[in-house]
Amino acid sequence: MTMTLSTRPVPLAAWLGHCSFLPLPHQQRAWRSTPSPPRRSPPRCAPSRAASHSAQAVAVSQSNRPPFTQTLQDFRLGQWTLLAGLWLFDTWTRVLTHATIEEIEAEKSVIEEQAKEKMEKAIETVQTNFNTVRTGRANPAMLDRIEVEYYGTPVNLKSIAQISTPDATSLLIQPYDKSSLKLIEKTIVAANLGVTPSNDGEVIRVTVPPLTSDRRKELAKTVAKLAEDGKVAIRNIRRDAIKAYDKLQKEKKLSEDNVKDLSADLQKVTDGYMKKIESIQKQKEEELMKI
Repeated sequence: MTMTLSTRPVPLAAWLGHCSFLPLPHQQRAWRSTPSPPRRSPPRCAPSRAASHSAQAVAVSQSNRPPFTQTLQDFRLGQWTLLAGLWLFDTWTRVLTHATIEEIEAEKSVIEEQAKEKMEKAIETVQTNFNTVRTGRANPAMLDRIEVEYYGTPVNLKSIAQISTPDATSLLIQPYDKSSLKLIEKTIVAANLGVTPSNDGEVIRVTVPPLTSDRRKELAKTVAKLAEDGKVAIRNIRRDAIKAYDKLQKEKKLSEDNVKDLSADLQKVTDGYMKKIESIQKQKEEELMKI
């Protein structure tokens, strides 16, 4: 009994079984059109076990090979699986690179405290500006912004003179250096505060005339403008703090949700300082309208 074996080369896909990367149809046609090499006489001995397995593998792979459409679906499924894996990897990477709760609280504490400190200074500035707006009563704060050229250097009036209130309609200015009396009097007149200073050679008496109805309305507008300037300063401080949060987000230290939460907390702080300005504005307007 004789047995012939084919020497046709066996493709790699036959050994891989249901592989997604099988030869395409045009490649299969080219492979089948290749002529087979001449057969040679088989050995006299019985076929080896490896040769039998090779022949069986060829027969099985040719009959059970999956169709091309199935392998294409498997390939697409592999693509989607790869994309999903990359997306999960990116998500976890972002989570791991974001700050912990302790780090977020630390960043919030620093930025928010700096913002509060600046807002407090803005409130103090508004209050100081309100004090310079005179009401119907004499108040030394009316002269807070007066600066005198003392020996060529601008200095605050309170640093070179003592200011008192002898009655409700006048101020008394007693300079430490009497040679500066005329200079102080001239500076007060140039400030256009609506008061009348008089120099008796020893002290300067400043008479505060009563406010007319029209003058009160004008001063109320001035107060409203000063209050709005203070609110603008508060908003600018809030804007700078949010920029600091955005910078941390770009550096991957905070997430977008973290920035939203921190901005909401900062807005509450801002609203509180806005109410403070409105409160002192209302108080100043009541003083102006009081006869």
